[in-house]
Amino acid sequence: MKKTIFTGAATAIVTPFRDGAVDYETFGRLIDWQIDEGVDAIVCAGTTGEGSTLSDAEHKEVIRYCVQRTNGRVPVIAGTGSNDIDYAIELTKFACEAGADANLVVTPYYNKATQGGLIKSFEAIADASDKPIILYNVPSRTGCNITPETCYTLSKHENICAIKEASGNISQIAKIAQLCGENLDIYSGNDDQIVPVMSLGGKGVISVLSNILPKETSLICHKYMDGDTEGALKLQLKYFSLIEALFSEVNPIGAKCAVSRLGFGENSLRLPLTQMEQAHEEKLIRLMREAGLSV
Repeated sequence: MKKTIFTGAATAIVTPFRDGAVDYETFGRLIDWQIDEGVDAIVCAGTTGEGSTLSDAEHKEVIRYCVQRTNGRVPVIAGTGSNDIDYAIELTKFACEAGADANLVVTPYYNKATQGGLIKSFEAIADASDKPIILYNVPSRTGCNITPETCYTLSKHENICAIKEASGNISQIAKIAQLCGENLDIYSGNDDQIVPVMSLGGKGVISVLSNILPKETSLICHKYMDGDTEGALKLQLKYFSLIEALFSEVNPIGAKCAVSRLGFGENSLRLPLTQMEQAHEEKLIRLMREAGLSV
């Protein structure tokens, strides 16, 4: 049986910018706050961290900084996927050397690989890694879905330990759980499906919501794991409207807006992402206040 990387909530953390550059002072404060609030792991330079708009040097420095600032307090998972598999291998090797505990590797976007191509690509990255790999399935962004049968094949690789499932397809997630069993841990990639995925044996969530509610998001997971399924469900539904508001525009537009209102840097994104439309922002801020946040 493979070692589980984390259980609970991992924050897919935003990358703060100031004057067009990475704002490491704010990034450090945000990391510390996340850990103090009880988040179980941190994912850096992923989708929410705008990894696809970071330069090569920035991407590596964000990973290095996150590992150093976290300093072993919680696991750090580095976003190292790309549609260029050679580059993904380079990033993965770097993250391992920098001290990341695992790597999150998204399906190659735009290329729309066959399942056979996905298997060869993920195996090549996993072969180059000396840390665990978490597959990242988000077909709405990449145009490419990892089927349960492909998950089963990949789960046989000793370095491929988990999948972040953001397809939204509960039946597909159930099939992955049936086929792969203990060879592939499953994390929800959607905040509105934490409890449903955990009911299928999931280990937790890689979360956007936890950027602003780290304690509460982790609590959803730990209540479920401790047998308080009713309490977990109540929290899942309590924050459902806030989750919808965070995703009313493409992620991480909502997350960047929300963390900036909590005092973590500028509401600054890189093109093609732009700031949240006023009506959506007003609703998001209202729901944050209703959740008890000071904004």
